[in-house]
Amino acid sequence: MSETIERIKCLIIGSGPAGYTAAIYAARADLKPVVYTGMEPGGQLTTTTEVDNFPGYPDGIDGPTMMVQLQQQAERFGTEVRIGMVTNVEFSDVVGGIHKITVDNSTTLEAETVIISTGATAKYLGIPSEQKLRGGGVSACAVCDGFFYKGQDVAIVGAGDTAAEEATYLSNICNKVTMLVRKDYMRASKAMQHRVNNTKNLEVLYNTEVDEVIGDTVVEGLRMVNNQTGEKKEIEITGLFIAIGHKPNTDIFKGQLDMDETGYVITQGKSTKTNKPGIFASGDVQDKEYRQAVTAAGTGCMAALDAERYLATIETEVTA
Repeated sequence: MSETIERIKCLIIGSGPAGYTAAIYAARADLKPVVYTGMEPGGQLTTTTEVDNFPGYPDGIDGPTMMVQLQQQAERFGTEVRIGMVTNVEFSDVVGGIHKITVDNSTTLEAETVIISTGATAKYLGIPSEQKLRGGGVSACAVCDGFFYKGQDVAIVGAGDTAAEEATYLSNICNKVTMLVRKDYMRASKAMQHRVNNTKNLEVLYNTEVDEVIGDTVVEGLRMVNNQTGEKKEIEITGLFIAIGHKPNTDIFKGQLDMDETGYVITQGKSTKTNKPGIFASGDVQDKEYRQAVTAAGTGCMAALDAERYLATIETEVTA
């Protein structure tokens, strides 16, 4: 006797601000959403100590607490949150088709709609001292955490437009910003390079890499090395920002969903629709411009509304 495969009306992959917001809206629309948390329940915000820029928290809130509250809000409306990792997908090309999902390489599910909220992972340098001080002064988001270093000396690693933009952002609130560029030139656009070079309290060090982040529990300094001469130098800083890019968590969707050259899911127009009917993408997995919790939450709302309208259209066609 064959085992019955579970059918889910709205499956949400990922449990960050986008995933839980999608769940809140989907649950209130009676789509009976099921959320699979992935390897990092709560997403990137669980590694953030304080969130001061999310609306509705006048005194701020720490990231893990915020994500617990978002989960509780989703569950209050009937969302089922499951610990598990989606390991394979087979998306249908047919409008109204059923999508096959495999969880933890063992459990097969069927879904009428799928909301992808798997996020993106910030790239780090990978040196032990950097990893030890993540959350203690090492950050991958200057816009998120820069405020905490107002009037202090900080450093930033990177050479592209994002690094240049974040460096100039930090220069407006910090005493001094030291920018480390691994090569002898910046990859940023000429306009961004001019902005960096015309900022008085921003110093760019070329051919320079991080040798070690100094500090026991919080960042106290930085030892840098010139990769041409081998010369090492130490500076006192309280914050180190890594701006060397993000990797969208989209590997299992490759070959099925349209993506850009770096792996971000491409959505249609202002919607969260992908190239597959009934498959929607929200949050950092499809947003490489803003990457903020509040914008992720906004697209989570959009994805749930898009899924609801999709299902309503199918039901109308069936009954017509």
